[in-house]
This record gives sequence, structure tokens and C-alpha cells, in this order.
Amino acid sequence: MTAFADFVAARATSLLRLAHLTCGAPDEAEDVLQSALERAYRHWGRLRPDADPEPYVRRIIVNLAISRARRRRILRIDPVRDVPERPVQTPTSGVEVRQVLSAALRGLPPRQRAVLVLRFWEDLTEAQTAEILGVSLGTVKSQAAKGLAKLRGVVELEGVRSDA
Repeated sequence: MTAFADFVAARATSLLRLAHLTCGAPDEAEDVLQSALERAYRHWGRLRPDADPEPYVRRIIVNLAISRARRRRILRIDPVRDVPERPVQTPTSGVEVRQVLSAALRGLPPRQRAVLVLRFWEDLTEAQTAEILGVSLGTVKSQAAKGLAKLRGVVELEGVRSDA
């Protein structure tokens, strides 16, 4: 199937980035992408020849990431966090701000994280995001609002400068 191979060659980097942002871990993102591409390959013949396969594969990635996060949450036992020995420095550089935001994004529930990644990282519309996730437009709006509120809270708590 040369069409599938061409699609993977053209879109693999973007799909891996989506998987990484929705999973929060590079190793897990590679596993999710591999599983998503396996599923897409098995059903490749069912897609209309004129249809864009990317939304289909994106949906598979997001659904797999959410399922894995649910399984992890069920099996996870949270250890008590260590108290830092020295005071936490407030982020000042763009790299530090990005690290704070990435950590905060990983701390969001899977659906909120998926909505924010699709809306603001992948720059999709609310309607496109709703279609990929298989939810209503109102759900996308409410999940985005809740996720952004949590991110703002983390940014304020960490003391991240808004001009950084």
C-alpha cells in the first residue's frame, strides 16, 4: 500500500508530536503512534480514496492516549512527593516557561489535554476538535475552558511572567 506509506512518510512527525503532547511522555507517544498506525493500516482499505486520512488517525491517537491514561489512573498509586531542599526558582526564560507549561499540561485530565493540544497546538477549530474526539461542540468549549483555567492557575502559582 503505497498510499499508506506515503501518508506515514509525510505526516509521521506531526502525528508523533500530537501523540507526545496527548500522552506526555516520548516513549509512550511512540507506542501510541505505532498502535494508531497499525490500526489505521488494518482499516486503510475502508477509507474513501478522496478522503483525508489524517483526522481518522488523529482520532485513533487521541482515543488511545485517553484509554492509556485511564488504565494508568486505575493502576497508579501516587507516592508522597519529596519536599525540595532548596527554594524553587521562578521561571524566567522561555525554556523554563515551556517546561512549566509542559508539566502542567501533563497534569491535566486526558480529555482536557487532548482538547487543548488539538485546539491550540494543532490549531484546529472547535468543530474539527469535536469531530476528532467524537464529542459535542459544547464539550470542546467546556473542556478547553476548564483546561485553560487550570493552566492559568499553575502559571500564577509558579510565578511565570506573562511577558516571558
